[in-house]
Amino acid sequence: MRSNNMVAMILAGGRGTRLFDLTTKIAKPAVHFGGKYRIIDFPLSNCANSGISTVGVLTQYESVLLNAYVAGGHRWGMEGNGSGVFVLTPREKSSEDFQVYNGTADAITQNLDFLDNLDPEYVLILSGDHIYKMNYDQLLKFHIARDADATIAVLEVPFKEASRFGIMNTDEKDRILEFEEKPAHPKSNLASMGIYIFSYKTLRRYLMKDLKDANSSHDFGKDIIPAYLNDEKKLYAYRFRGYWKDVGTIDSLWEANMDLLDDSSRLNLMEDDWKIYTESENILPQYIGPDAVIENCSITEGCAVYGKAVNSVIGANAVIGEGAEVIDCVVNPGAIIGEGAKLTRCVVEDEIKVPAGAVYGSADSEHILLVAGGQKAV
Repeated sequence: MRSNNMVAMILAGGRGTRLFDLTTKIAKPAVHFGGKYRIIDFPLSNCANSGISTVGVLTQYESVLLNAYVAGGHRWGMEGNGSGVFVLTPREKSSEDFQVYNGTADAITQNLDFLDNLDPEYVLILSGDHIYKMNYDQLLKFHIARDADATIAVLEVPFKEASRFGIMNTDEKDRILEFEEKPAHPKSNLASMGIYIFSYKTLRRYLMKDLKDANSSHDFGKDIIPAYLNDEKKLYAYRFRGYWKDVGTIDSLWEANMDLLDDSSRLNLMEDDWKIYTESENILPQYIGPDAVIENCSITEGCAVYGKAVNSVIGANAVIGEGAEVIDCVVNPGAIIGEGAKLTRCVVEDEIKVPAGAVYGSADSEHILLVAGGQKAV
């Protein structure tokens, strides 16, 4: 089964304030990951690999770069003949009134005309800021086999962390009986991943009803899912067992990058049967200087290493100067680490220059974000 009767809608409009200066000029889904990728590459590549040919990307804050990056869909093989990646921004009621998406459900409601024109049987709702690989076609098969009104992808998390998530309580057949938003005393450890499949006609009715509710926050987790449950609609939990990470903070972004260097991690971006597609640039091969020392690193095309790099991710066109050391670091594309600089447990912003001889971080320090002008407290 291919997912041509399903349209994907990627929610990519959040401010990303917990990533601090990384998102002051670009949207969170456009932030770099793994030296050459952008976060948005993951859901879009998952769509391409799952046979989904039409995707709406709902953007909002600092979206100019993101809009240009995803428009058309050629990077993911989705272009032409009615398919493609479509940028969907909030509607303006007047030339003087900037509109925003007032909740995740409202974002879809504002684009019902886009979906109506496509007339899909199913709608897949995704987040634009998670790192993972998932076959959405398998998720759709699960949904259809259970004749579900909605299917929610869930991940088993440690019980001690369950209170941080929306938790699904299910019966023995994984039919969802109850949804609890960040419960103090969770009854299960099935955490919502923010990935939903809805049968479109039913979803449309609920969205229109929610639109008229002045007391609603217009959110899937807070309003739409509870409404389905109150009406005893058939909701099922799809248990995902692969790698998944919400990279909404500096700590989690650093951790996910470090997972690329860990052989025991389930995050493998080198698999030929499930590629993560990204922008293709004509850049020079990497250059490793004669005195360079590299241990357990991901070195991207175009970068130049003259110093020492240990357990670090080095982005495209980045430079590690002579005598410089980067240890347990994420050096984003285009960054220049000056000669003799010593960085430990740092995330270095794109295109900045760290002065020669500068020292940031230590083996037991918190993760440090380096931006233009120096260290940023996180």
